Amino acid sequence: MSNITMDQVAVMGVQYFHYTLDYYLNSMHRCGVKNLDLWGASPHYCRLDYLTSSAAERKLREIRKKAEDLGLKFVMYTPETLAYPYSLSAPEQPIRDRTIDYFDMAHEENPAMGYRAIRICLDRPEVFKTQLRALFRASMFGNISIMYPMIISVTEVKQIKAIVAEVKKELTEQGIPFKDDVEQGVMIETPAAVMISDLLAKEVDFFSIGTNDLTQYTLAIDRQNAKLDNIYDSHHEAVLRMIQMVIDNAHKEGIWAGICGELGADTTLTERFIQMGIDELSVSPTFVLPVRKIVRELD
Repeated sequence: MSNITMDQVAVMGVQYFHYTLDYYLNSMHRCGVKNLDLWGASPHYCRLDYLTSSAAERKLREIRKKAEDLGLKFVMYTPETLAYPYSLSAPEQPIRDRTIDYFDMAHEENPAMGYRAIRICLDRPEVFKTQLRALFRASMFGNISIMYPMIISVTEVKQIKAIVAEVKKELTEQGIPFKDDVEQGVMIETPAAVMISDLLAKEVDFFSIGTNDLTQYTLAIDRQNAKLDNIYDSHHEAVLRMIQMVIDNAHKEGIWAGICGELGADTTLTERFIQMGIDELSVSPTFVLPVRKIVRELD
């Protein structure tokens, strides 16, 4: 049986807290959630001026105060750093066509497998370092965990660590306070990451299994292609075995593993995930109570 507890049923999906902060906080409070996970804590992550401005600090103070008033633990996660570098300013266009103009990104036929996420960050370290600076500065306002998406190699993680070290050095030299013991983990959402999860576990503090992308990459099915809906199966045994492998490799190295994505809220799999030994399930406020009910009823 997993060591998961009621307090560890995390909340994900509040990336638009700018607009609905009170709604989400009150919803989580009513559901008895103990941890406030701000997934996408800097949703306008391409507005670099915002990330480092005093307005960002005021927003963090506001969120923290409201969360603490409701008795919630303030935990802040990084967004999927440039995971989907798209703009929402043109809703009439397909998502894949809403690229951010000022990033000067070339058109890609399949951006889900292209120039995105950590690939952009490592290719454009000046952008990545600005995000990291903002996150480490924000660590003074609450408990932060930084998670890096679309990892496929240990080399990438080591490159990330080198950039993080540079950022910490710069902040120290500038006299800007930050917490040095921020947890850093990776998204496990590619088959490559799954297969080397034993090696990755030696380099990071936690895993978060991104089941949406992991499923489409494993099954070689574009989850946005309606013609393939009849064979897209997030319950595919290959996907579930991969999840088990990641959990086992995480625990061997003494780190925790969580599940995010749609499967985290899939109550038909909750019991199996607990049996696998999962440490955390990230769900939206709507699914907290159904998932919690199943966990409580397990022996």
